[in-house]
Amino acid sequence: MMRLELVKRPQRSALFSALSPFIAFALTIIAGAIMFALLGVNPLTAFNIYFIEPISQVWQLHELAIKAAPLILIAVGLSVCYKANIWNIGAEGQFILGGIVGSIIPVLFPQFEGPLVLPLMLLLGMVGGAAYAAIPALLKTRFGTNEILTSLMLVYVAQLFLDWLVRGPWRDPQGHGFPQTIQFGDSAVLPELMPDAGRANWGFVFALVAAVLVWILMSRMLKGFEVRVLGSSPRAGRFAGFGLNRMVFFAFLLSGALAGLAGISEVSGAIGQLQPVISPGYGFTAIIVAFLGRLNPIGIVAAGLVLALTYLGGEAVQSALGISDKVARVFQGMLLFFVLGCDTLIHYRIRLIGLALTKPQDAAKLEAAPKLKEAR
Repeated sequence: MMRLELVKRPQRSALFSALSPFIAFALTIIAGAIMFALLGVNPLTAFNIYFIEPISQVWQLHELAIKAAPLILIAVGLSVCYKANIWNIGAEGQFILGGIVGSIIPVLFPQFEGPLVLPLMLLLGMVGGAAYAAIPALLKTRFGTNEILTSLMLVYVAQLFLDWLVRGPWRDPQGHGFPQTIQFGDSAVLPELMPDAGRANWGFVFALVAAVLVWILMSRMLKGFEVRVLGSSPRAGRFAGFGLNRMVFFAFLLSGALAGLAGISEVSGAIGQLQPVISPGYGFTAIIVAFLGRLNPIGIVAAGLVLALTYLGGEAVQSALGISDKVARVFQGMLLFFVLGCDTLIHYRIRLIGLALTKPQDAAKLEAAPKLKEAR
């Protein structure tokens, strides 16, 4: 009888820790080539359409920035949670609530215009995302509820709430029955960076600024040290006087606020109104971005651009090769699988254990051993 066992390595390899994202990406490319071959498509042709053509022109780089901005913003916030060993899986819901709450002004008060509209919308979006993230934080600290389950279930609540709003009280009366709100006014639209070149807006700048600020927080400030200590050893953190419950709220509120900012930036920038679906799954893809970037805000910027390219590549192969755009989801899933697999093998080694039971009395002795140990 044989079984596999993971044994923690006494010291992990610094070299392989640094190379892990690149190894995972290479393995994803190999698996992707096999997938395209099974679909009857030349892998080289498919990869050219998937990775090269979507960024071959300036306006396409702007589209890449639009896709990358929410991924980077959300992933930067999630990196703080995961560093603290707090598992916020509900960023998608916080993204949606940020978009909803930030849209209150242009939807309910369209006559209110001026330079204050957009800053207020962005602030409301952050408040909405943070408030929604506070729910699983409260449930975890007050009742010990698993934050993975509560944050994930709240995603579906947010999606259904948005769907109800745009089909009901917030539906545009002049929209010919389509489930959408009114178009935002000029003062409620996030400005484009270079209108003559493409559609990229200030959301991408927000993402870069957030990455730099969180990097400073994590590497240069006491709060970042507190996050790392509580994440690696909660017991040591308690001896140092760091409050675990306070950290749960801090991590959830920060990640929720950034997800909410991403939500309202997407709604007021790329979309210009609320509609039943405002995200193709940014909140879930950002989890992959966070781990691919090694939970480092600067690495997350690069990872966000790579994952944004998978969205554009999925659309490109759909139109050029007639393949489902779900190929992008497959690539993202394989990338997460290989990233986590590589990390596991960096921290643990696989040991093959053989159990040879040749006599019935040997089996009886093995079964009785734990009981004897407990008796002692």
